[in-house]
Amino acid sequence: MSGFHPAASARRFVSVASWLRFLPFVFLLAGTACHRKPARPSAHQITQEMVANVEKTGGRGIQVNIGSEPVPTVPEEHAPNSIDVITIRLSDIRSRRAVEQALDDVARKYGMVRTPEVMASGMVRWKYERDGIVTQVIRIVPPSASAPPRAAASSPPTGNMPRMAIIIDDLGYDRSADDAVLSLPHPLTVSVIPHLPLSREIAEEAHQRGYQVLLHMPMQPDSTTVQQEAIELRPGMSGSEVQQTLTGMLDTVPFAAGVNNHEGSRATSDPQLMGELMPMLRTRKLFFIDSRTSAQTVAYETAEHDGVRATFRKVFLDDVPTHEAVLAQLSQAEKDAHRDGWAIAIGHPHPETVAALRQALLRMHDEGVTLVFASDLAH
Repeated sequence: MSGFHPAASARRFVSVASWLRFLPFVFLLAGTACHRKPARPSAHQITQEMVANVEKTGGRGIQVNIGSEPVPTVPEEHAPNSIDVITIRLSDIRSRRAVEQALDDVARKYGMVRTPEVMASGMVRWKYERDGIVTQVIRIVPPSASAPPRAAASSPPTGNMPRMAIIIDDLGYDRSADDAVLSLPHPLTVSVIPHLPLSREIAEEAHQRGYQVLLHMPMQPDSTTVQQEAIELRPGMSGSEVQQTLTGMLDTVPFAAGVNNHEGSRATSDPQLMGELMPMLRTRKLFFIDSRTSAQTVAYETAEHDGVRATFRKVFLDDVPTHEAVLAQLSQAEKDAHRDGWAIAIGHPHPETVAALRQALLRMHDEGVTLVFASDLAH
């Protein structure tokens, strides 16, 4: 028979009272869960939001491209392995303020800090940082910088005037070094390494600005101490492997008008490998510049034999990368041009090389040497 038990009732009362003591904490935890902040967006997600905001508010005629730069140092834990590069080309300079506001609005939303602007190649460039880590690089290209520089168009030969082509190799590694090259108002030929984060962006920009673009094709060197590219042309490759390698490289270097070898002292000395490559260049109507990294090279002779327009390098400008040494090599190239009617000089995007070119090229023109693209000297 059931009935009222004072002891049991007392125990139930104590139990309920104990539970009620924790009730405020239960509501506090529930409230915290309900008001939990959304997951923090990644840098790449913020980039996409920035681009969408620019395209919405920037007006017509704006072109926006997203690229990337490698992180210059070993990234910290949870830091991105690359930095997004947003390139915005303006059709009307009056839209710049709206574009900057659209970018800053998104950056402010996520507590990001903007670094001071710098000028490079006629473009405005700045960065956004979050927690002290660079997450985006912004490049604003005004209408005047989108068009080819006035002097960066290959000049037709004048009478028997000697001609010189200057090729700047190894573009695609370093954005600031490449910007310095692309600020030179002369008809230079730039050779871009394939399969790098900046390869496509640099090739497209160089073409838009009026420079001639080459594929700087990695080829196997003799030396084991030379740093090799992950993808390169090597002796022993089959025709299909050469074809696949060339196609993949050209896909990352748009607007390439020709090819020159990057390293390749072993590869260019191999008749079978060069015999596989040259007909493929002829089919694509690409010319070949033999960088002559080996005295045993057969690349130029094979190109001639297989009906590929070709020529070869006479002078390296910056084996000794000092201002004075580069000027001396430019003088040597000028002498070669006067003696033979033409010369090809190859340099690299070193600050000393760019400074020497800036100083010497106008003087060289005044002294009777016409600067042309590499294609003008290929035959």
